[in-house]
Amino acid sequence: MSDLLTVRQVQEILQVDRTTIYRMLKDGRLSGVKIGNQWRFHRSQIDSLFEDESPKTNTDALSLEILPLTCLQGMQNISAEAIGVSAVIVNAVGAPLTAPSFPSRFCQLVKSSEAGRTACQADLALAASRAGSPIPQFTCHAGLQCVGAPITINGVETAVFIANQFATAPLDDQRKQQIQQIADAYGLNPDELIEAAAETAVLDQAQQKKVTAWLPKLAHTLSEIGQERADLLGRLQRIAHMSNLGTESTARLSAVGN
Repeated sequence: MSDLLTVRQVQEILQVDRTTIYRMLKDGRLSGVKIGNQWRFHRSQIDSLFEDESPKTNTDALSLEILPLTCLQGMQNISAEAIGVSAVIVNAVGAPLTAPSFPSRFCQLVKSSEAGRTACQADLALAASRAGSPIPQFTCHAGLQCVGAPITINGVETAVFIANQFATAPLDDQRKQQIQQIADAYGLNPDELIEAAAETAVLDQAQQKKVTAWLPKLAHTLSEIGQERADLLGRLQRIAHMSNLGTESTARLSAVGN
């Protein structure tokens, strides 16, 4: 008998009033068994309302609705400041969803050229494609480090939290030569670029381990926030969908009666 639900239990599951339950019985959206003066409903039928009549949602299309980007921007800024690196949240293909936190002057100069911006976007796309656990760290086209962790909603990688724009060693002659080549390729001032590179955050091995340990934990927290919002949005859509069906059924019954 545990598979049979009372009217009150169905009300609680569907979040509707008693009158709506009786209306759904009348127009055929619900079927039940009347025992004496009491209605009973099979649990499987109630579950099927959510499975069969729910509108299909596309997680990627809804990512901007599901993810509270204002909240994410704030958390990203605080986290980046605490750990001393730049950070950005991108979608699954590397397109930025947030504004970069604490971008280095070196990277801003690189991005001032069209070729530099294209190369930086390619790095973000690569970081998004490599995001996972354990987190792979790689060197970007400009010689700085980049690492990412996925934000997952409904089992789909919806976004990626990326920490980047940091070096693993102080500026040396070899690095200056590399920067000279970058300046020549992008039509930038080499002296200004080298000066900006000297300001770039340098993380030792212990600090790098801290980043790789911290990043998935933060991404997991953001995944939980996004999942809670996705579940709420899905429930609201199902309720709205059923309410629309009820309105349409009532209209059809009225038309038949007339």
